[in-house]
Amino acid sequence: MTDAVSVDAPAKVNLFLRVLRKRDDGFHELETLFQAVDLSDHLVLRRAEEGVRLEVDGPDLGPVDRNLAFRAARAFLETTGPGGGVDIRLTKRIPAGAGLAGGSSDAAAVLRALEMLYPDGPAPEEIARMAAGLGSDVLFFLGGSTFALGRGRGELLEPLPALEERAIVLVLPPVHVPTGPAYGALSVQRESGFGPSEEARRLGAPPPASWSEIAVLAHNDFEMVVPMLHPEVARALTALSGTGGRPALLSGSGAACFALYPDESAAATAACSLEAELGWPAPVARTLTAFPAPRFLGR
Repeated sequence: MTDAVSVDAPAKVNLFLRVLRKRDDGFHELETLFQAVDLSDHLVLRRAEEGVRLEVDGPDLGPVDRNLAFRAARAFLETTGPGGGVDIRLTKRIPAGAGLAGGSSDAAAVLRALEMLYPDGPAPEEIARMAAGLGSDVLFFLGGSTFALGRGRGELLEPLPALEERAIVLVLPPVHVPTGPAYGALSVQRESGFGPSEEARRLGAPPPASWSEIAVLAHNDFEMVVPMLHPEVARALTALSGTGGRPALLSGSGAACFALYPDESAAATAACSLEAELGWPAPVARTLTAFPAPRFLGR
């Protein structure tokens, strides 16, 4: 049996994000449309005799024991009994604090890879519980659909038929947007009476089934506050809107912004213009119709 697995961990964008009431557990109810894109981190996992070791190639992400890939591996291996371990090499391409869920995707990729390395490990329902405990977005990356409606904290998923691929440009401002302060600023804004009622903020039914419907419904509540807190985000959104991409939105609570284009040529032209104007990375990617599958490596 091979003892190593390679897997890509894609980013996501939110095509629609409404922040609803605050729950008793301190989290907010959300209604959001997730779409996976092919900007990806890359992981290689190798079986080891014991413990979890994580090596990160990329930006400093802080203490290892707070990394979601590390925490996912530790949670999985705690269920397999003594004598199991894993060495993880993580190559980071998705920026942290950008609203692209790179950490959550890394955690899901680790769980999927460990299922292959330890086929007698925890049952799927136990892995789903681990994922929910690690973060609200992790279950999306474990699901079967790259396009899904999320409710609750984002963990209550309704998989939707994948839409045809679209070219996407991501603008990555050089700022980190902490999630907590973004929610706090949004709450203050609403307490002042600014913005629609909760019911008016809901998506409604049925979910959009085409890119043209999404272009009409696309919205992110955090755009009421994050561009004011971070002028770089305001610049990115304004510049994206000027390229003709539709929709042009903030992803999650930011700082990444994105726009969709009908083809790669239009996206490449927009990316060149944006990088020249802003001086920040503006990678071209594509929406995904299927998640990348983990694969075994030779010894």
